[in-house]
Amino acid sequence: MSGETALLLLPGSLMVLALLIKIPKLRRNWDQPLNRTACALLVVGAPITFLASPPTIAAVNRRTGVVNFSAPLVFGLLTVFSGLCVVLVLQWRGGPPAAVRRATRLTSAVFGTATAAIVALFVIGDAPVERLRDLDTYYATTPWIREMIVCFLVAHTLGTSALTWLCAKWFARADRSLRPLRTGLALIVLAGLLDLAYLVAKWASVAARWVGRDCVYLSTDVAPPLASASALLLGAGFVVPLVGGSATWTAFGEYRRLRPLWKALRGFAAAQGRTVPLAWWSPVRIRLVHRESVIDDGILALAGWFDPRVHAAAYEEARGRGMDDARAATVADAAVLAAACRLKAAARGSGAGPAPLPEPHRLGHRPLTALAHAFRTSV
Repeated sequence: MSGETALLLLPGSLMVLALLIKIPKLRRNWDQPLNRTACALLVVGAPITFLASPPTIAAVNRRTGVVNFSAPLVFGLLTVFSGLCVVLVLQWRGGPPAAVRRATRLTSAVFGTATAAIVALFVIGDAPVERLRDLDTYYATTPWIREMIVCFLVAHTLGTSALTWLCAKWFARADRSLRPLRTGLALIVLAGLLDLAYLVAKWASVAARWVGRDCVYLSTDVAPPLASASALLLGAGFVVPLVGGSATWTAFGEYRRLRPLWKALRGFAAAQGRTVPLAWWSPVRIRLVHRESVIDDGILALAGWFDPRVHAAAYEEARGRGMDDARAATVADAAVLAAACRLKAAARGSGAGPAPLPEPHRLGHRPLTALAHAFRTSV
């Protein structure tokens, strides 16, 4: 596989990945328009970059027996995709249901009409010479085919402009704690800006033909890399919120953040005979529960070694650094836990060492992820 082919397949692969993530939710919530629109967009968008590649264009034209059949096929799919992008963002962003329905119907009508017009103009036009890379500039002055090209460019420009504007507004208002959503929106906005640059190159090359000049290189050399980069970022922009906001991805994030605490405590839990073997094929949520259980068992095994003096000293130091009460208490518990690990390990290794405390400190009920983060900086 050449590097160019791989680059063309990558955006579609991202959309296929997003579709696989969405299918279970679609089966459970088929009645929700947002899920149906997202899946429709991914189904339409996945094959576009592949169908737009010159080898595929030639193969489709040859198989159908219609010269330049790929032109209305690709132009039509891109127009449908542009409309679905706008509809998805309208439904994704939410708002008054009646207003969302009106905007969705208007968008569907506009882009549906543009798609039908593209097909009709190609049928009544005449494009006898196959063009794999420069159809838009080659037929820029041909009756009806010219109108088809303009219809596509206008619809694509409207769709990309609306998508970029809506996502930029949403990004500015989105809660900063929703990092997957904000990351996805930022990627979509960047993809939109690159796509607008692609459209500028396309419009310039077509307009140059209208005034008798030759700027075909803008369409054949400048526009395609911009389109590929835009498609890649757009695919990533839709995948990131789907993956980052999923329960599995959230569980994986917690599982990963608990690793320092689990690594330090698993030996103490195993010494008490408390750990249960975990199968290699266990899903991430089962692994998370198992890791949390090992940590809890390790804390129980160390309960008699928690020194209240360590807690008091660490708490005062944390408050002195400007931490609030809850954060300082978590840092102090992590320091107590780290000190207990060292004491217990020394006692177990030498066979003597310090004995458990008669009145040990009791750890507070902290979120394990917060305790693990503080513990990582305490050891």
